[in-house]
Amino acid sequence: MAMSCDHLCVVLVEPKGAGNIGSVARVMKNFGFGELRLVQPRASHLGAEARNMAVSAIDILERARVYENLALALSDRNLALGTTRRFGKYREELLHPGDAATTIAALAKTARAAMVFGPEDTGLKTEDLDLCQYCVTIPTHSELPSMNLAQAVAVCLYEASLKFAASVSAEEKTRGKRPALAKNLEAMFAQMRQVLLEVGFLNPQNPEHLVRAFRRMLARQGLTEHEVQILRGLWDKISWLSREKGPP
Repeated sequence: MAMSCDHLCVVLVEPKGAGNIGSVARVMKNFGFGELRLVQPRASHLGAEARNMAVSAIDILERARVYENLALALSDRNLALGTTRRFGKYREELLHPGDAATTIAALAKTARAAMVFGPEDTGLKTEDLDLCQYCVTIPTHSELPSMNLAQAVAVCLYEASLKFAASVSAEEKTRGKRPALAKNLEAMFAQMRQVLLEVGFLNPQNPEHLVRAFRRMLARQGLTEHEVQILRGLWDKISWLSREKGPP
């Protein structure tokens, strides 16, 4: 059983090769996915090269939507998973594709998800991964750790299609919850950042250090729309109290 295109979309950030875009479309159709989103593509997804590689998935290319930035591409998604092969300070607790697929499948009836893939040569930036609740990595051999874009998409979508077939029991655990949309999460994080700067909790020279820590902590909770509203109320209250108290 494949997920519907409404549930899981594939997002390519600044893809550079038209052939790769076409190959991704073909892989998507192989596993039953139909919604492709492109963020500032560096190659045409409607030209001959992309169409030749898409073979019977040209319809996915023709329906693909293009966005100015990743935030807009994810604005109507409740869950975003960014792929990376690099490890580092802000790339902790990486999921493997099977674990990522389990997370997506568990929310299949209540959340719209996105799998995000970066440019072929550089991958996703830390700022892109900030917009994702989870980071996903594909274990590969150290002699050649990087994968072709379409191959990476194939691995992730294969796992997702398998896990969705067994997601009925997982769905019962999350029934009734409404995961927050990405645009509402980002609005909450922006408010949080501003308030924590106002009260002096963040270092103005490097506020993102702690903001990213908060992002990781809250992402693990899978915040619902209701919980996001509670947090926004908290930031409003802290801001009000700070103004009432005045400068120290």
